[in-house]
Amino acid sequence: MTRQSISFTEPNNEWLKDQIRNKEYSSKSELVNDLIRQARKQQVQVDWINTKLDRAEKSGFTLDGKEDILTQSKSQLEGCL
Repeated sequence: MTRQSISFTEPNNEWLKDQIRNKEYSSKSELVNDLIRQARKQQVQVDWINTKLDRAEKSGFTLDGKEDILTQSKSQLEGCL
């Protein structure tokens, strides 16, 4: 494991110490690693959503109403089953 030296603002340092005092984590390292894991997982989800939005925007727009879109979606789903 790579060793790093980082500095925290006073409020962030106090928050980290509180988490350890409350037995949420055993060390600052464990807590920071968990926060990074959560941020990485969240970024994967954001990237997935952005990809879907980008594809949708590139596929064009429709003048169909919501009922037409729903009917088309159901038809496509039935074709997949």
